[in-house]
Amino acid sequence: MTGRAPTLPASGVDAGQTEFVMTAEDFASIASILHATSGISLSPSKTSLVYSRLAKRLRVLGLESFREYCKLISGSDGVDERQAMLAALTTNVTRYFREPHHFDYLRKLMPELAARAKRGGRVRIWSAGCSSGEEPYSIALTVLAMLPNAHELDVKILATDIDPVILAKAKEGLYGREALEPVPADLRKYFDAVDGNRKFSPVAAVRSMIAFRELNLIGPWPMTQKFDVIFCRNVAIYFDEPTQDKLFGRYAESLNPDGRLFIGHSERVNDPRFLSDGLTAYRLRSGGRA
Repeated sequence: MTGRAPTLPASGVDAGQTEFVMTAEDFASIASILHATSGISLSPSKTSLVYSRLAKRLRVLGLESFREYCKLISGSDGVDERQAMLAALTTNVTRYFREPHHFDYLRKLMPELAARAKRGGRVRIWSAGCSSGEEPYSIALTVLAMLPNAHELDVKILATDIDPVILAKAKEGLYGREALEPVPADLRKYFDAVDGNRKFSPVAAVRSMIAFRELNLIGPWPMTQKFDVIFCRNVAIYFDEPTQDKLFGRYAESLNPDGRLFIGHSERVNDPRFLSDGLTAYRLRSGGRA
Protein backbone atom coordinates (compact mmCIF):
# COMPACT_ATOMS: atom_id res chain seq x y z
CA MET A 1 0.00 0.00 0.00
CA THR A 2 1.19 3.51 -0.73
CA GLY A 3 0.13 7.03 0.06
CA ARG A 4 1.11 9.95 2.27
CA ALA A 5 -1.04 12.23 4.35
CA PRO A 6 -0.67 14.39 7.46
CA THR A 7 -1.54 12.94 10.84
CA LEU A 8 -5.03 13.89 11.88
CA PRO A 9 -5.56 15.99 15.01
CA ALA A 10 -7.10 14.22 17.99
CA SER A 11 -10.63 15.28 17.18
CA GLY A 12 -10.52 17.04 13.86
CA VAL A 13 -11.00 16.43 10.16
CA ASP A 14 -8.35 16.57 7.47
CA ALA A 15 -8.97 19.45 5.10
CA GLY A 16 -9.00 17.05 2.15
CA GLN A 17 -11.99 15.17 3.51
CA THR A 18 -15.03 16.82 2.00
CA GLU A 19 -17.63 14.05 2.03
CA PHE A 20 -17.23 12.08 5.27
CA VAL A 21 -15.77 12.86 8.66
CA MET A 22 -12.76 10.73 9.69
CA THR A 23 -11.24 11.63 13.05
CA ALA A 24 -7.95 10.40 14.44
CA GLU A 25 -9.97 8.06 16.65
CA ASP A 26 -11.72 6.63 13.61
CA PHE A 27 -8.42 5.97 11.86
CA ALA A 28 -6.96 4.37 14.99
CA SER A 29 -9.99 2.09 15.29
CA ILE A 30 -9.73 1.00 11.66
CA ALA A 31 -5.98 0.40 11.99
CA SER A 32 -6.46 -1.60 15.19
CA ILE A 33 -9.15 -3.85 13.71
CA LEU A 34 -7.15 -4.42 10.53
CA HIS A 35 -4.05 -5.36 12.53
CA ALA A 36 -5.98 -7.68 14.83
CA THR A 37 -7.68 -9.53 11.97
CA SER A 38 -4.88 -9.68 9.40
CA GLY A 39 -1.59 -8.55 10.94
CA ILE A 40 -1.41 -5.60 8.54
CA SER A 41 0.03 -2.48 10.11
CA LEU A 42 -1.22 0.99 9.11
CA SER A 43 0.65 4.15 10.07
CA PRO A 44 -1.05 7.56 10.15
CA SER A 45 0.79 8.37 6.91
CA LYS A 46 -1.76 6.11 5.19
CA THR A 47 -4.68 8.31 6.23
CA SER A 48 -5.50 9.60 2.75
CA LEU A 49 -5.31 6.11 1.26
CA VAL A 50 -7.61 4.69 3.94
CA TYR A 51 -10.05 7.55 3.47
CA SER A 52 -10.21 7.31 -0.32
CA ARG A 53 -10.61 3.54 -0.41
CA LEU A 54 -13.08 3.20 2.44
CA ALA A 55 -15.17 6.19 1.39
CA LYS A 56 -16.35 3.95 -1.44
CA ARG A 57 -17.52 1.39 1.13
CA LEU A 58 -19.43 4.07 3.05
CA ARG A 59 -21.25 5.03 -0.14
CA VAL A 60 -22.14 1.41 -0.90
CA LEU A 61 -23.39 0.87 2.66
CA GLY A 62 -25.26 4.17 2.81
CA LEU A 63 -23.35 5.37 5.88
CA GLU A 64 -22.81 9.03 6.72
CA SER A 65 -19.59 8.96 8.74
CA PHE A 66 -16.58 6.84 9.57
CA ARG A 67 -17.81 6.66 13.14
CA GLU A 68 -20.77 4.64 11.87
CA TYR A 69 -18.41 2.51 9.81
CA CYS A 70 -16.18 1.80 12.81
CA LYS A 71 -19.22 0.76 14.82
CA LEU A 72 -20.18 -1.67 12.05
CA ILE A 73 -16.79 -3.34 11.64
CA SER A 74 -16.24 -3.64 15.39
CA GLY A 75 -19.51 -5.48 15.96
CA SER A 76 -20.30 -9.18 15.77
CA ASP A 77 -22.31 -8.61 12.59
CA GLY A 78 -19.39 -6.89 10.86
CA VAL A 79 -17.53 -10.02 9.74
CA ASP A 80 -18.36 -9.60 6.06
CA GLU A 81 -17.52 -5.91 6.07
CA ARG A 82 -14.20 -6.54 7.81
CA GLN A 83 -13.39 -8.82 4.88
CA ALA A 84 -14.49 -6.14 2.42
CA MET A 85 -12.35 -3.60 4.27
CA LEU A 86 -9.33 -5.87 4.00
CA ALA A 87 -9.87 -6.28 0.26
CA ALA A 88 -10.23 -2.51 -0.16
CA LEU A 89 -7.06 -1.68 1.77
CA THR A 90 -4.72 -4.24 0.20
CA THR A 91 -3.22 -4.01 -3.25
CA ASN A 92 -2.94 -7.16 -5.36
CA VAL A 93 -0.03 -6.48 -7.70
CA THR A 94 1.35 -9.57 -9.37
CA ARG A 95 2.21 -11.04 -12.76
CA TYR A 96 3.54 -14.21 -14.29
CA PHE A 97 7.17 -14.90 -13.39
CA ARG A 98 7.44 -11.78 -11.28
CA GLU A 99 10.98 -11.49 -9.84
CA PRO A 100 12.26 -14.15 -12.28
CA HIS A 101 15.41 -14.92 -10.28
CA HIS A 102 13.29 -16.94 -7.86
CA PHE A 103 12.08 -19.16 -10.69
CA ASP A 104 15.65 -19.54 -11.94
CA TYR A 105 16.54 -20.68 -8.42
CA LEU A 106 13.62 -23.11 -8.39
CA ARG A 107 14.90 -24.63 -11.64
CA LYS A 108 18.23 -25.29 -9.94
CA LEU A 109 16.43 -27.10 -7.14
CA MET A 110 14.34 -29.20 -9.50
CA PRO A 111 16.84 -32.01 -10.32
CA GLU A 112 16.92 -33.03 -6.65
CA LEU A 113 13.17 -32.57 -6.17
CA ALA A 114 12.40 -34.38 -9.44
CA ALA A 115 14.58 -37.32 -8.45
CA ARG A 116 12.70 -37.63 -5.18
CA ALA A 117 9.32 -37.45 -6.93
CA LYS A 118 10.36 -40.14 -9.42
CA ARG A 119 11.24 -42.42 -6.49
CA GLY A 120 7.71 -41.97 -5.15
CA GLY A 121 8.55 -39.23 -2.66
CA ARG A 122 6.51 -36.11 -2.01
CA VAL A 123 7.37 -32.58 -3.12
CA ARG A 124 5.51 -29.64 -1.60
CA ILE A 125 5.67 -25.95 -2.50
CA TRP A 126 3.64 -23.18 -0.86
CA SER A 127 2.62 -19.89 -2.49
CA ALA A 128 1.63 -17.80 0.54
CA GLY A 129 -0.28 -14.70 -0.49
CA CYS A 130 -1.00 -16.04 -3.97
CA SER A 131 -3.19 -13.08 -5.00
CA SER A 132 -4.82 -13.62 -8.42
CA GLY A 133 -2.91 -16.83 -9.12
CA GLU A 134 -0.04 -15.87 -11.40
CA GLU A 135 2.56 -16.94 -8.83
CA PRO A 136 1.37 -20.52 -8.19
CA TYR A 137 0.72 -21.06 -11.89
CA SER A 138 4.27 -19.82 -12.62
CA ILE A 139 5.59 -22.27 -10.04
CA ALA A 140 3.68 -25.14 -11.68
CA LEU A 141 4.97 -24.15 -15.12
CA THR A 142 8.55 -24.09 -13.81
CA VAL A 143 8.14 -27.55 -12.29
CA LEU A 144 6.57 -28.98 -15.46
CA ALA A 145 9.36 -27.54 -17.59
CA MET A 146 11.83 -29.66 -15.62
CA LEU A 147 9.54 -32.60 -14.84
CA PRO A 148 6.85 -32.91 -17.55
CA ASN A 149 4.92 -35.65 -15.74
CA ALA A 150 4.95 -33.84 -12.37
CA HIS A 151 1.14 -33.72 -12.39
CA GLU A 152 1.14 -37.55 -12.32
CA LEU A 153 3.49 -37.70 -9.31
CA ASP A 154 3.20 -36.57 -5.70
CA VAL A 155 4.12 -32.98 -6.51
CA LYS A 156 1.70 -30.41 -5.11
CA ILE A 157 1.50 -26.64 -4.75
CA LEU A 158 -0.52 -25.01 -1.99
CA ALA A 159 -1.76 -21.52 -2.92
CA THR A 160 -3.26 -19.45 -0.10
CA ASP A 161 -4.61 -15.94 0.34
CA ILE A 162 -6.63 -14.14 2.99
CA ASP A 163 -8.97 -12.53 0.46
CA PRO A 164 -11.67 -14.93 -0.81
CA VAL A 165 -12.55 -12.63 -3.73
CA ILE A 166 -9.05 -12.57 -5.20
CA LEU A 167 -8.69 -16.27 -4.39
CA ALA A 168 -11.78 -17.05 -6.47
CA LYS A 169 -10.21 -15.14 -9.35
CA ALA A 170 -7.02 -17.18 -8.96
CA LYS A 171 -8.96 -20.42 -8.97
CA GLU A 172 -10.88 -19.33 -12.07
CA GLY A 173 -7.55 -18.75 -13.81
CA LEU A 174 -8.60 -16.61 -16.75
CA TYR A 175 -6.02 -14.17 -18.11
CA GLY A 176 -5.82 -11.77 -21.03
CA ARG A 177 -3.23 -12.14 -23.75
CA GLU A 178 -1.09 -9.36 -22.28
CA ALA A 179 -0.86 -11.18 -18.95
CA LEU A 180 0.91 -14.08 -20.66
CA GLU A 181 3.66 -11.93 -22.16
CA PRO A 182 6.19 -12.79 -19.39
CA VAL A 183 5.56 -16.53 -19.88
CA PRO A 184 8.42 -18.18 -21.86
CA ALA A 185 7.30 -19.19 -25.34
CA ASP A 186 7.96 -22.88 -24.72
CA LEU A 187 5.61 -22.85 -21.72
CA ARG A 188 2.63 -21.22 -23.39
CA LYS A 189 1.57 -24.66 -24.57
CA TYR A 190 0.24 -25.11 -21.04
CA PHE A 191 -2.59 -22.63 -21.71
CA ASP A 192 -5.89 -23.13 -23.51
CA ALA A 193 -7.49 -20.27 -25.43
CA VAL A 194 -11.05 -19.54 -24.32
CA ASP A 195 -13.67 -16.87 -24.90
CA GLY A 196 -12.86 -16.52 -28.58
CA ASN A 197 -9.10 -16.33 -27.96
CA ARG A 198 -9.59 -13.27 -25.74
CA LYS A 199 -8.71 -15.18 -22.56
CA PHE A 200 -6.30 -17.96 -21.69
CA SER A 201 -6.54 -20.59 -18.97
CA PRO A 202 -3.95 -23.03 -17.57
CA VAL A 203 -4.51 -26.59 -18.80
CA ALA A 204 -5.71 -29.40 -16.54
CA ALA A 205 -2.17 -30.69 -15.92
CA VAL A 206 -1.24 -27.34 -14.38
CA ARG A 207 -4.45 -26.92 -12.40
CA SER A 208 -4.31 -30.42 -10.93
CA MET A 209 -1.05 -29.59 -9.16
CA ILE A 210 -2.46 -26.59 -7.28
CA ALA A 211 -4.80 -26.44 -4.28
CA PHE A 212 -6.24 -22.98 -3.59
CA ARG A 213 -7.19 -22.34 0.02
CA GLU A 214 -8.25 -19.31 2.06
CA LEU A 215 -5.76 -18.71 4.89
CA ASN A 216 -4.96 -15.91 7.32
CA LEU A 217 -1.20 -16.00 7.87
CA ILE A 218 -1.50 -14.75 11.45
CA GLY A 219 -4.16 -17.33 12.29
CA PRO A 220 -3.95 -21.12 12.73
CA TRP A 221 -2.31 -23.14 9.96
CA PRO A 222 -4.02 -26.48 9.33
CA MET A 223 -1.11 -27.92 7.34
CA THR A 224 0.61 -30.79 9.12
CA GLN A 225 3.31 -31.72 6.60
CA LYS A 226 6.34 -29.62 5.77
CA PHE A 227 7.31 -27.83 2.59
CA ASP A 228 10.39 -27.88 0.40
CA VAL A 229 9.94 -24.33 -0.87
CA ILE A 230 7.85 -21.40 0.37
CA PHE A 231 7.14 -18.31 -1.72
CA CYS A 232 6.02 -15.40 0.48
CA ARG A 233 6.84 -12.32 -1.55
CA ASN A 234 5.73 -8.76 -0.87
CA VAL A 235 3.43 -9.89 1.91
CA ALA A 236 5.48 -9.27 5.06
CA ILE A 237 5.98 -5.61 4.12
CA TYR A 238 2.42 -5.01 5.31
CA PHE A 239 3.27 -6.32 8.80
CA ASP A 240 5.09 -4.65 11.67
CA GLU A 241 8.44 -6.08 12.72
CA PRO A 242 7.19 -8.35 15.55
CA THR A 243 4.59 -9.87 13.23
CA GLN A 244 7.21 -10.36 10.50
CA ASP A 245 9.55 -12.10 12.94
CA LYS A 246 6.77 -14.39 14.11
CA LEU A 247 5.77 -15.21 10.53
CA PHE A 248 9.30 -16.07 9.41
CA GLY A 249 9.73 -18.15 12.55
CA ARG A 250 6.64 -20.16 11.64
CA TYR A 251 8.03 -20.62 8.12
CA ALA A 252 11.24 -22.03 9.62
CA GLU A 253 9.14 -24.57 11.48
CA SER A 254 7.16 -25.40 8.32
CA LEU A 255 10.12 -26.17 6.04
CA ASN A 256 11.99 -29.40 5.54
CA PRO A 257 15.72 -29.33 6.38
CA ASP A 258 17.51 -27.22 3.74
CA GLY A 259 14.13 -25.90 2.59
CA ARG A 260 14.03 -22.56 0.78
CA LEU A 261 12.14 -19.37 1.47
CA PHE A 262 11.69 -16.68 -1.18
CA ILE A 263 10.64 -13.18 -0.09
CA GLY A 264 10.06 -9.76 -1.68
CA HIS A 265 12.81 -7.33 -2.64
CA SER A 266 11.93 -4.93 0.20
CA GLU A 267 11.85 -7.63 2.88
CA ARG A 268 14.52 -9.14 5.13
CA VAL A 269 14.63 -12.27 7.28
CA ASN A 270 16.36 -11.96 10.66
CA ASP A 271 15.65 -15.46 11.99
CA PRO A 272 19.04 -17.12 12.66
CA ARG A 273 17.72 -20.45 11.42
CA PHE A 274 17.83 -19.06 7.89
CA LEU A 275 20.95 -18.51 5.80
CA SER A 276 20.95 -15.95 3.00
CA ASP A 277 21.32 -17.96 -0.19
CA GLY A 278 20.98 -15.47 -3.02
CA LEU A 279 18.91 -12.44 -3.87
CA THR A 280 15.93 -12.48 -1.45
CA ALA A 281 16.35 -16.25 -1.11
CA TYR A 282 16.99 -18.06 2.15
CA ARG A 283 17.91 -21.63 3.05
CA LEU A 284 16.88 -23.25 6.30
CA ARG A 285 19.95 -24.45 8.15
CA SER A 286 20.25 -28.21 8.22
CA GLY A 287 18.18 -29.42 11.13
CA GLY A 288 16.50 -26.02 11.36
CA ARG A 289 18.76 -24.83 14.16
CA ALA A 290 20.60 -21.54 14.58
